[in-house]
Amino acid sequence: MVYLLHRFFGRDGREEADAMLERYSGDANHPRILGAFNERTPDWLAFFMFTYFTDRDGKFQLSALAESSFDPLARTTRFMLIEEAHHMFVVESGVSRIVPRTCEVMQMLGTDDPAWIRAAGAIDLPTIQRYLNFQYSVTIDLFGADHSSNAATFYSTGIKGRYEEDKRTDDHVLKDRTCPILGVENGELRSRDVSKLNALNEVLRDDFINDSIAGVGRWNRVIERAGYDFRLQVPHKAFHRKIGPLSATHVSPEGQLINEAAWKSREADWLPTTQDRAFVASLMGRMVEPGKFASWIAPPARGINNQPVNFEYIRFN
Repeated sequence: MVYLLHRFFGRDGREEADAMLERYSGDANHPRILGAFNERTPDWLAFFMFTYFTDRDGKFQLSALAESSFDPLARTTRFMLIEEAHHMFVVESGVSRIVPRTCEVMQMLGTDDPAWIRAAGAIDLPTIQRYLNFQYSVTIDLFGADHSSNAATFYSTGIKGRYEEDKRTDDHVLKDRTCPILGVENGELRSRDVSKLNALNEVLRDDFINDSIAGVGRWNRVIERAGYDFRLQVPHKAFHRKIGPLSATHVSPEGQLINEAAWKSREADWLPTTQDRAFVASLMGRMVEPGKFASWIAPPARGINNQPVNFEYIRFN
């Protein structure tokens, strides 16, 4: 993106590129513009959830930009999508090894009690759910305001399209189309129809949500095969929002509008606590013996390039 700004947008582009390079994740003086990129990822579970959800946002944003009529932008973003696909593969394989290990420990101990699971050095399913809730909720804010005139302008001027625009069966102009967006009316969450052009952020958000649910379903099949009723779930789209009209409300993961007292009483059930993060961080030890793995993650099905699982990739002399 810095290249495009330098190559095609003159002095303004160079100044914006410089400002972009000055912004660092979590930097108090030069933070990233988007909040999800300022959240800490101090452990592997946080990293995997970041990569699963936040890089998936990248997939959808880049796919929309790949429809741009500005050809240098479209070609660049198509190349970047290859990298995003690798990121999502990394996390898919990561979480797909954490969940089986947790289930294995539950079967060994004959209990799903989080305290027992933690004592055995594994990450209990409720903690995985809280990490999921957090990263999912900060990620869906990345799509922007539900109702946005900028989104309409970007689409109408050809700067940005929709995810898989070529598979859409409408007229691709959208002037007479509507789309429902969520809001609070008379103390309840309700949908109202707005111009689809102004709701394109919400359209992309919904595409992302459907794709995310499919991936979580694969993790749940592991739990189901292990014989447990627990299911990981993405929370309601209004849960823990920090931008737009929904940021002024408290909504449970199930989509119930609640007051501040109810939120505070249940927040520790829904989002990672300081104790959760300290526990997961305590598991992040160094493991260097070939064929040995940390207590919280299962071995991979195969090694890199189909090498044996105990292959000595790195030699410590």
